Amino acid sequence: MTATAQHTPMMAQYLQIKAQNPDILLFYRMGDFYELFYDDAKKAAALLDISLTKRGQSAGEPIPMAGVPYHSVEGYLAKLVALGESVAICEQIGDPATSKGPVERKVVRIVTPGTVSDEALLPERQDNLVAAIYEEKGTFAIATLDMSSGRFLINELPHKEALSAELQRLQPAEILYPEDFSSAEILNNYKGLRRRPIWEFELVTAIQLLNRQFGTQNLAGFGVEKAVIALCAAGCVLHYAQETQRTALPHINAIHLSQNSDTILLDAATRRNLELTHNLAGGTDNTLAAVLDKCVTPMGSRLLKRWIHQPIRDLAKIHDRQQTISALQKNEKILPLQPLLQQVGDMERILARVALRSARPRDLTRLRSALAQIPEITALSQDLSPSLSKLIAQLADFSDLHQLLETAIIDNPPQLVRDGGVIASGYNAELDEWRSLADGATQYLEDLEVRERQKTGIDTLKIGFNAVHGYYIQISQGQAHKAPIHYVRRQTLKNAERYIIPELKTYEDKVLKAKGASLALERQLYEELFDKLLPRLAELQLASLVLSELDVLTNLAERAETLNYVAPTFSPNRGVKIQGGRHPVVEQVLKSPFIANPVLLTPKRHLLVVTGPNMGGKSTYMRQIALISLMAYIGSFVPAESAEIGQIDRIFTRIGASDDLASGRSTFMVEMTEMANILHQATEHSLVLIDEIGRGTSTYDGLSLAWACAEWLAKKTQSMTLFATHYFELTSLPNQLAGVANVHLDAREHNDTIVFMHSVQEGAASKSYGLAVAALAGVPKAVVQLAKQKLAQLEQLSAQTAQLNQSPQGELCFYAAEPQKFAEILPLAEPAPVLKALEQIDPDDLTPKQALEALYRLKSLLEEKC
Repeated sequence: MTATAQHTPMMAQYLQIKAQNPDILLFYRMGDFYELFYDDAKKAAALLDISLTKRGQSAGEPIPMAGVPYHSVEGYLAKLVALGESVAICEQIGDPATSKGPVERKVVRIVTPGTVSDEALLPERQDNLVAAIYEEKGTFAIATLDMSSGRFLINELPHKEALSAELQRLQPAEILYPEDFSSAEILNNYKGLRRRPIWEFELVTAIQLLNRQFGTQNLAGFGVEKAVIALCAAGCVLHYAQETQRTALPHINAIHLSQNSDTILLDAATRRNLELTHNLAGGTDNTLAAVLDKCVTPMGSRLLKRWIHQPIRDLAKIHDRQQTISALQKNEKILPLQPLLQQVGDMERILARVALRSARPRDLTRLRSALAQIPEITALSQDLSPSLSKLIAQLADFSDLHQLLETAIIDNPPQLVRDGGVIASGYNAELDEWRSLADGATQYLEDLEVRERQKTGIDTLKIGFNAVHGYYIQISQGQAHKAPIHYVRRQTLKNAERYIIPELKTYEDKVLKAKGASLALERQLYEELFDKLLPRLAELQLASLVLSELDVLTNLAERAETLNYVAPTFSPNRGVKIQGGRHPVVEQVLKSPFIANPVLLTPKRHLLVVTGPNMGGKSTYMRQIALISLMAYIGSFVPAESAEIGQIDRIFTRIGASDDLASGRSTFMVEMTEMANILHQATEHSLVLIDEIGRGTSTYDGLSLAWACAEWLAKKTQSMTLFATHYFELTSLPNQLAGVANVHLDAREHNDTIVFMHSVQEGAASKSYGLAVAALAGVPKAVVQLAKQKLAQLEQLSAQTAQLNQSPQGELCFYAAEPQKFAEILPLAEPAPVLKALEQIDPDDLTPKQALEALYRLKSLLEEKC
């Protein structure tokens, strides 16, 4: 673009404001539209599917332009925010009547995916976070802010993988990172990435910014002063929030340090595999949250999801939650409480908009409704249990605020304050007076019309109003010649003439002044309501948190009652003991009854080798153990006849895998990366689920890896482990290692069909049933029959090989003696290279080491050709 001096004054003003917001879309208010120009217009037209036009010329060039109506801007903003875009809202702040040249404009706020607070732009039942990440001396940090609640958290993490797991858990709408961030590859799958200058992460600046926000001299009262790397990230987040909101942020009044020792840690793979809030396809159906979340408030729903993603290890808190759930069930308070809680609505986010002074009239009526429910909720919840009484005792008396909103706001106010008619009659005498002047216009004009008809004898005379010409007297063209001389023509139409008279002009000025004064006073009174609410903001925020928690606990009580869950117990020792355990999600999907199963993990029986057929239920069985344990540690009742859960510090899963094409990693590489993380991080208090490790490579490599991993977990870490496998060689582990046992999922084979019993039995499975499952899946019968023949030949060969001396020479002697037979039983396209290799080997002339090397080369060649 050329220098602004070459442009029209309007475009010069636009370009000056755009230069201050170069990387985001600028919505430039012009009358009833927000306009976008140049590259912004082209981008918005494509993203929003709106028309791209041109607006005259500036600097000799046509100006690309696109626009959206101001009254429906929220829908367009929502679409842009969902796409990860940010928008600067530029409003007219000057008075057109007194402005020389373009009306003064400025950016009043910046709408970004992570800092929005508008109801229409937010996902209702999930948190909307902006996060900043930072790294220094090998330590990673993350700071998150929920602008819609004021929740401000920081955490320090020991390595990149832990940061990746946190991002997976939190799913921020926006991520801020420094220009020199060295681990940007972990951000590949996220939208809303914002590269920020390094100075925004300076510690001294961050501490000053945080102290100024909280009105403190230091941060000692928050217990965060030692988390210096996390504070650097926090400073960036707070700076970004202030930069985008352009207003005070009184609802951000504290900062909290998350301690990893307080929660059960779940890595990214575990969250994905257990399908906590999102299924493997990325949707929300058939997840743990979908089953457990019947909360009646959006803020309760969001809190429950936070609990699910961060199970706590504080047994006292867990017992309090269980006690409350039991009390609500026992005293039959679930049904009476839930309708009241539903009326509370999303009090948390309404309070954020109050703090930002952006709350709309209907937000205040919803807040009024929420406050009205508190006395009855308190009465219903008192004296049921010590834990519930302690929770409810945190609710303050808000009767004065409820009365204020009751008298100040009408029952069903319009959407916006600027529309007028929000403040109730009787609240302010001056407003009532101005309104009576404006409202009295109708009767006055009717009386004036009757008088003028009588005076002039013109029966077509009538009085009207439009926004351009104001009040007028209209007379048909046929009677216009009768108009008195003091009638001043204002407008000529095809069939009528319009006039003004001094009396009507005087009244017009008076009415318009009354309407203007009424609207101005109404806006002033509305702003004063914020001034009266904000001193109680901290108490109101605490109330919203209490009501959120009560909603979650009432919801969990309802779920336990409806779905037949029981209260788990906790043991100080390691282990998981479950009788009649059920998968909470699968049992809701199945049309037939779910087959419940037990599990017994103890220090002396800490690794179970799980065998059984494909589709037999191994993965479901293992997942249900992890989900039951996790549910217990959020304070929920669990789907089982009984459950005793020992201390758990982390839950790991290695279930299924697929290529990570974005990072260029194969299935096997993904599998090994996840396995390496488990072997490095697991402790004796970890719950570890391993499903089919080693499938992505050759049989021998896979078996060796699976065996080594199982042995490491059994001997070195001694984690509580379920190890599902199709390598039957692993079923011999209990004979060699202490603490290992076999269990299997039962199945029955009859003729050519298989019936999955889904029942867990002690001991190893007798066979894999792979061919029966293949037939069930629809593999052609001829192929299955051929596979049976090959299986018989291979089993015969295996039996013969087992009789040989176990030395490498002995195995080579067998292969050399029967080369053609050996080649026939393998599906080789060209057996010649193998036969040739066998002919060249004389086992008797080889040392054991040479024979082993020759055997390895031969097997590799066979695998390549198979």
